[in-house]
Amino acid sequence: QVQLVESGGGLVQPGGSLRLSCAASGSIFSINAMGWYRQAPGKERELVASITSGGRINYTESVKARFTISRGKPANWAYLQMNSLKPEDTAVYYCNADLVALTSDYEKGHFEVWGQGTLVTVSS
Repeated sequence: QVQLVESGGGLVQPGGSLRLSCAASGSIFSINAMGWYRQAPGKERELVASITSGGRINYTESVKARFTISRGKPANWAYLQMNSLKPEDTAVYYCNADLVALTSDYEKGHFEVWGQGTLVTVSS
């Protein structure tokens, strides 16, 4: 069974920084892309940043020049460095992965997997 585990959320003052980490584990053959989403109270979940296995990166406009997404070594890790945080960045942040892994029938299957979420609160 494949799972994603996030860490690194917490309370930070406006202008501060946090680094989120996401680790994918299980019978994974390859990861096509990893991304970070967030959901603020009363709002829909939105894409924050994504990175493909080929290194293509995409950011939502509101975090450009403040957030940086990266993949680790081994490549089943993803990070989100968040600088110059604002109160409007407050949300539950979710890691997402598009990957190929072993199914219950011992075949290769395509999966989209979500982490459990980590809360980021930006407040003075």
